[in-house]
Amino acid sequence: MYNRNPAGPAGRSTLAGIGGFGGPVPRDLLVILGVVFATFALQFFDATRGIVALLRLTPLVWQSGFVWQLATYPFIGYGGPSIWFLLELLILFWFGRDVFAGLRRRHFWRMLVWSTVGSALVAVAVQLLAGLTTGGVGMADFTLMQGQRMLMAIFIAAFATANRDATILLFFILPIQARWFLALEILFAFMGFLATKDLPGFLGICAAVGLTWGYIKASGTMKGGGRTLRETRLRLERWWIQRKLERNRKKRGFRVIQGEREQKTPDGRRGPWVH
Repeated sequence: MYNRNPAGPAGRSTLAGIGGFGGPVPRDLLVILGVVFATFALQFFDATRGIVALLRLTPLVWQSGFVWQLATYPFIGYGGPSIWFLLELLILFWFGRDVFAGLRRRHFWRMLVWSTVGSALVAVAVQLLAGLTTGGVGMADFTLMQGQRMLMAIFIAAFATANRDATILLFFILPIQARWFLALEILFAFMGFLATKDLPGFLGICAAVGLTWGYIKASGTMKGGGRTLRETRLRLERWWIQRKLERNRKKRGFRVIQGEREQKTPDGRRGPWVH
């Protein structure tokens, strides 16, 4: 479904499955998928429905101090029994494996914690403020960002940020560069907001996309992620050293000797250093 190098042999675009089905599958990703599926199934049994509900993101975060919901909600399967839920798990597998391979375990989990908790705080704050302005706090269920939906938003945003020029088949039909999936995620979330009026959930998805984009850009751990903080620091250090040498040259009358690549002979050709 994507190709990191769109120009294949003879200049043709080669579109394959996201990461394919070969190669090792990260154990961490298998655990995530297993937990999402298990909690999804448990919600349909009376004996376990209450336990699953306590792990979802709800206003009980501030009403009763259930702060663990800020971290547990994305791993609790959400929705009704349908083929779409299985398709969502497949999408999580496709994107999650590439993201894990690019970030490795430490940054993978740091990104998840950073994006999920940050997004939950944004959504909870919006719901709390909305409730206070209307005279009471409602029991919104944050539909748009519950369970695997939040994980999908994070994994797709991470992949799209690190592999901007990859080609992805939207709905398995339309070839689109990965960079546009950041905007598409926001668009799809907005369409969901129009249907559900779930403003906290919509803003939570927007926050997840933004936080994930920021983490990938800042860490620079995934290939294709663009300029890293280390590269930026080195550029600034080089610029500062050049300015310092220039000031010293002006103060003390130093003469800067050009390197071999810059020094030219009288006939215009590049020559050896001149001392």
